[in-house]
Amino acid sequence: MTTSFSRSGRIEIASARARALHARRSHAAVAAWKKACPGRALVLVLTGTDLYRDIRNDPDAKASLELADRLVVLQSEGLKELKAAHRAKASVIHQSVPPIKRGSRPARQFLVTVIGHLREEKEPFCAARALQFLPKKDIRVVQLGRALSADMAAQARRLMKRDGRYRWLGELPHGSAMRWLARGHAMVISSRMEGGAHVVSEAIAAGVPVLASRIPGNVGLLGDDYPGYFPVGDDRALSRLIDRARMDRAFLGSLGKAVKARRALVRPAAERRALRSLIAAIRDGPRFPDASDRKHSAPPKASSHGR
Repeated sequence: MTTSFSRSGRIEIASARARALHARRSHAAVAAWKKACPGRALVLVLTGTDLYRDIRNDPDAKASLELADRLVVLQSEGLKELKAAHRAKASVIHQSVPPIKRGSRPARQFLVTVIGHLREEKEPFCAARALQFLPKKDIRVVQLGRALSADMAAQARRLMKRDGRYRWLGELPHGSAMRWLARGHAMVISSRMEGGAHVVSEAIAAGVPVLASRIPGNVGLLGDDYPGYFPVGDDRALSRLIDRARMDRAFLGSLGKAVKARRALVRPAAERRALRSLIAAIRDGPRFPDASDRKHSAPPKASSHGR
């Protein structure tokens, strides 16, 4: 069993429980559910834009945190973004991935994949831009994902014209994307913010070395001491990492070993255990008062955000 949270922002109802994704975008649905079903529990799954942007300054996102009976973050660093009162009702549930068989890597090229829709938060062209600092002809960057704006599509086409080592293939079926991932020597994730990118979990399941921007969402999945980080948006630093992975077999091997050491986090059995614990907490644990309940009780002590 794997988690499949809807990106639409709608409420998904299961017997006496409901779950919602996105604190800001789901707020109207969250408020409506709590009004219509005050005795039933609601679980809110927090995304990267929730944790690292919206809950800091958006009134609807903040209100959704108050209304939810339980919160879910998709990697451990996400807990640090919550106030103490919200951490008390939060669980970490890593999105699971079935085992992915490693494919045969190209013998004459160093293949780097970038997988994810093209949008601003993903900083999607960092790997493509890094090629300008890499004169070697045997490096190839293949990018998969739908452009979410005409400008993103235009940028991808310009980069392909500028450097023939870069290819944007657009959105592919999931199975095809996983075959590209499994064949690559390394995968780049260069996002500015992530709640816990599923493609990182997929790379972990496949044992593919990851070159990652050092942001909390990536650190929460790969670990603080993972050796394959680079500063967000730093094309030159990424180029150095790519070149080192290409030239230094020991370094590439250390990345693969570190990724494989994280596999226990993304096994389906681990997610099943975490989901059972969450359901048990909802069933047996205390109900956390929502904003309307607190109108009739003493206000809680103020607490500051984490990082």
